Amino acid sequence: MIEYKSPAFYRATFALCLAAVVVFANLHLLQPLLPVLSREFALTPLETTWAYTSGTLCLGLSLLVYAALSDAWGRKKLLLLTLIGMTLSTLALTQVESFAALVFWRAVQGVFLGGLPAVAIAYMGEEYSKPALVAAVGFYISANSLGGISGRLMAGALADIGHWQWVFWPVAALGVVSCYLIWRHLPPAKRFVAKPFALKQALADNLFHLRQPLLLLTYLIGGLNFFIFLNQYTYIAFVLSDAPYSLSSFWIGLLFITYFTGTIGSAISGKVALKMPVPLGMALGVLILMLGTLLTLSSSLGFIVAGFFINAFGFFLCHSLASSWVNQCASRAKASANALYLVFYYVGASTGGLYLQPFWQWHSWHGVVLGALLMYGVTLLLCLWLWQRAKQL
Repeated sequence: MIEYKSPAFYRATFALCLAAVVVFANLHLLQPLLPVLSREFALTPLETTWAYTSGTLCLGLSLLVYAALSDAWGRKKLLLLTLIGMTLSTLALTQVESFAALVFWRAVQGVFLGGLPAVAIAYMGEEYSKPALVAAVGFYISANSLGGISGRLMAGALADIGHWQWVFWPVAALGVVSCYLIWRHLPPAKRFVAKPFALKQALADNLFHLRQPLLLLTYLIGGLNFFIFLNQYTYIAFVLSDAPYSLSSFWIGLLFITYFTGTIGSAISGKVALKMPVPLGMALGVLILMLGTLLTLSSSLGFIVAGFFINAFGFFLCHSLASSWVNQCASRAKASANALYLVFYYVGASTGGLYLQPFWQWHSWHGVVLGALLMYGVTLLLCLWLWQRAKQL
């Protein structure tokens, strides 16, 4: 097994973490550029968001397949194939000339982006010793956040000094490096036991999970929270790019530094779970989300940014608790239970813009806040319902 602090540990963990940075940078780098794309292609905010959400949607749906495929093919093989596909589709994005082509290649890219989140932790669980696993998962999750933040910051900066298509070149180059490191430094699996791909069993496991009230409620909470949280950033980008703020893509990209408070929320989630039932901890996260959202009603840029700092803390507190709750409640096929949570999570992120668009058309950002508070009210009730159901078992 790969032991903690061994040379193999550092090489394999660095390769997986760099892959995570590249994957999540690719996934999120278009978000601060949506106002630029709206002007470039003369599209409404809702139409423009498809350049971003087509990637998250296809990533989420691909997870249904990859978890089962990796059991048959092997983790490293699937990871390497999907990283190569990601890099090639990113290169294709440097050449698009129409919005339809942009959405198409983003969807293709999204399919390949799903490989890493589907298999990375499963590989670590099989090949790393227990102390090494704990450390490696911590590094990997941090790399996910770093990728999302750095991709957005890099995209905003490059769009300000050149053309929006420039943002794809650095991540394509990093994709090539990542493919090499995974091929060269991720050790071949020694504890992996191949299982024939069984579509019937995979469907049966997913249906079983969806019939469990504790799991289904948790899936809905995670999906509906991300349904709103991620798309609040999308719509605030249009607010901040317009008068009286008139911020450039670089400064809009800096707004995503607010995700750093999410790291704190994730880090303390374990302590919160020791102080109160997990569903009540999730409800606390939703209440914090509602508080941060209310703060963004101010016309002051400082208060808006503070509201998003609070939002990120509340969201990731709830998300971390929900993720751990899925592991706790799944009585079988835990890998597919976790994959199904991520499907709800990313499909929610991809469709929230459709829900918020009528509120945006009705009363701009104030309408978005109202729509967000209504949905957070729903997830708060779901958390309390989950708490009551858990007490009965």
